[in-house]
Amino acid sequence: MTNSIGWRLEQYTLKRPQEVLMVTAEVAGVEDRIAIFRGYSSSLVQSTPFDADVPVLPDEAEIISIDRLAAPYNPENPRYLQQGLTWEAMEPLLLAVGV
Repeated sequence: MTNSIGWRLEQYTLKRPQEVLMVTAEVAGVEDRIAIFRGYSSSLVQSTPFDADVPVLPDEAEIISIDRLAAPYNPENPRYLQQGLTWEAMEPLLLAVGV
C-alpha cells in the first residue's frame, strides 16, 4: 500500500499541509473528483468509504488531471497553484518531498 498512487498523494499533502490536491480520475469507468488534504482523501462525486483502509483512489484508477490549490480550500473562491497536472508532471513533486 505504501507505493499506491493514493497513498503517495496523501503523504504529499502531509508534507505540504498548505496545499490541497484535487484529483480527477476515472475509476471503473466512472469519472470521480477526489480532494486530498493533510493525508486524507474524500470523493466529491461518490460516497467515501467509512473505513480509512479502503482507498478512495484505487491503484487501477486512471489519473486524468491533478490540481494543486492553496489551503484552506474554498469551493467558491479556489486559489490554484497549478492546474491540469498529469501523473508524470506530479511525480517530480512527490519525489521532491520524499514520497
